[in-house]
Amino acid sequence: MDPILNPYAPGAGSPPPELAGRDKLIEDVRVSLERIRLHRAAKSILMVGLRGVGKTVLLEKIRQDSEKAGMKTLRLEAPENRSLPALLAPQLRLALLQLSRTEAAKDLAHKGLRVLTGFARALKVKYQDIELGLDFGTEAEPGLADNGDLQGDLTVLFEQVGMVANAAGTVVVVFIDELQYVAQDEFAALIMAIHRCSQSNLAITLVGAGLPQLRALAGKAKSYAERLFEYPEIGPLLPREAELAIVKPARDEGVEYTEAAIHEILRQTRGYPYFLQEWGKHSWDVAPKSPIDRDDVLAATDTAIAALDASFFSVRLDRLTPKQKIYMRAMAELGPGPHRSGDIAARLNRTVASFGPLREALIKKGMIWSPSFGDTAFTVPLFDEFMKRIMPGDDWLRGH
Repeated sequence: MDPILNPYAPGAGSPPPELAGRDKLIEDVRVSLERIRLHRAAKSILMVGLRGVGKTVLLEKIRQDSEKAGMKTLRLEAPENRSLPALLAPQLRLALLQLSRTEAAKDLAHKGLRVLTGFARALKVKYQDIELGLDFGTEAEPGLADNGDLQGDLTVLFEQVGMVANAAGTVVVVFIDELQYVAQDEFAALIMAIHRCSQSNLAITLVGAGLPQLRALAGKAKSYAERLFEYPEIGPLLPREAELAIVKPARDEGVEYTEAAIHEILRQTRGYPYFLQEWGKHSWDVAPKSPIDRDDVLAATDTAIAALDASFFSVRLDRLTPKQKIYMRAMAELGPGPHRSGDIAARLNRTVASFGPLREALIKKGMIWSPSFGDTAFTVPLFDEFMKRIMPGDDWLRGH
């Protein structure tokens, strides 16, 4: 069929043509944000899930909806090599400048810009990636957010932004993706700032997303984080939702699937949204006509797997050291997981303790996580199958 009309959209953060199975979560977040706008109690949101479940897509969808509803949004992605203050400062400046156009909030917004100037200057020594050249203002507000202590200063800065939002009758929503990469002290400061603003009914809140270890990282950063946030788990789609994600985009183009073809796609993808897009795309490309049948899906499977290996999987494998790859390969030998850490170590004829630093490094890189004490699991679905394809046989075991 015509590849130009192919409706599927595999890609990092690419919105699918049909965002199936997420309506309730989107509505729940909308209700929380509207409650905050009315100064009513509502928790901030931290979405957790494996790679490929669509967290980034959801985050952007909710952000766009919030903007349409008249809220001010900050859009951040936490990389491993940037500090949280450096990411926040320019986005907060933009939000304050926009809010300063509201007559009722103008004076408070100008004060907020002066507070932001002091915040950036005070923390520039510790966080050298803060760009003072962004012209935060020539004048700082003395005594506010300028002590050089991140927890105290960020709290004061957020309180000031929250007061501006209250005066403007809106909400400032901080959207942060890949939150698991934020350093613990910076995460603790962010949690403290959100907590203080929540206690004071100030209209600034956080909607974040990250890998499953995010819940534990939040609790480690601040013990009260469990009560401050909602942690909706984003997982694979239910069969009827996965079917809708595949069938509706094709049907909109006048193309149908046979029941056997749908069943095969669901079997191969296990309902993970990213994989559904890959199989949909390649099944469309190989099918000569409608309806797309099971033979078309089977013919497309090798191409879909090759595409995943070349992009979705390999980009993560390339970040690993040789020893880390061997550890991951030993996990794969045991199956999808989760696995007991002792079983992984035994597969490599080593003690659990000898892998402590390596395992911690893999968690920090976002490759594995611990569902419960002593357990280890992949953060990337189907990664066990990929590791067996990329490191076949037993040579990897002799190399360790």
